[in-house]
Amino acid sequence: HPPSNNNNNTTIIMEETMVPIKGDSGAKAPTSGNISRSSSFGSDKDLNLTTAGEEDTLEYRITANSECGRVVSLWHDISLTYIDPESKLDTACLNFVCEIPKFTRKKYEIATDEIGNPIKQDEKKGTLREFKKGDIFFNYGCLPQTWEDPTHIHPDAEGCRGDNDPLDVCEIGARIIQPGSVRPTKVLGVLCMIDEGEADWKVVTIDAEDKWAPFLNDIEDVEEQMPGMLDAIREWFRTYKIPDGKPPNVFGLEERFMNKAYADAVIDECHVAWQELVSGEKERNVDGEDDEVKKLVRKLSKNSLFALAPEIDAHPEAHPEDYDDDAPSF
Repeated sequence: HPPSNNNNNTTIIMEETMVPIKGDSGAKAPTSGNISRSSSFGSDKDLNLTTAGEEDTLEYRITANSECGRVVSLWHDISLTYIDPESKLDTACLNFVCEIPKFTRKKYEIATDEIGNPIKQDEKKGTLREFKKGDIFFNYGCLPQTWEDPTHIHPDAEGCRGDNDPLDVCEIGARIIQPGSVRPTKVLGVLCMIDEGEADWKVVTIDAEDKWAPFLNDIEDVEEQMPGMLDAIREWFRTYKIPDGKPPNVFGLEERFMNKAYADAVIDECHVAWQELVSGEKERNVDGEDDEVKKLVRKLSKNSLFALAPEIDAHPEAHPEDYDDDAPSF
């Protein structure tokens, strides 16, 4: 356990054992097969962030670019598994794309329905959104190459469908991570939030290079080493919409944070769903859904397929019906 102060002023000296990112540490990478993409980025190496538009306007965008200037989708072009930039080998860590830094309140998010998927500030009826509750106290973002399928009802999600977004992440380390940054993280657990009738999983992680990372390997470690952290995260999500005049959010699974093994299964499921989305398989099999869900899937699928254009050209069966061969590729 990490050193702590006590009331008799005794100093406890403990040896800290750092866990290298490339180490196994008992974790496992997603088990599903990966869509092979020579252009995927396994880490933030060779990635640059650029901005367009003026901050605090509807036009403001943060875009990732390769060193040669190619636009990189923070949703589709970053691998789910963190790949060590030196050895080029998969690690036990997953990539985390930060959207909202801790101690801030602007509601930045990946624009999933825009080609290239830049980060923008969310808006409602032309007004930029912030958390009226106040600053968020953890880094918030998502896992790339995941998708909460709106046609799928998870058995533990109170009969609710996925929310049509990448899996959300609450990163609880000390570092303030800027929007668009990609960091290696350790998965610790997951909370099932029900947000306006949709399943909205919250994966709890810690930056793999954080000083607390060696002591946190599963959800019970968070409760033991950071008492009150998980309760605070749950209460944040329960109440953050109340200042907007909405009721408190509710949670599945008796409001419990589930362990790492459970979280890994949710992540793997959402990675498979993402594969179905970008391959066009989901769109081809969406006919039995209601019109609103069809529209959501088809819009996302179209933009996702455009982002994958160099690979799709060899697979015309994956093209949507209104696919444009002259559409820009990334």
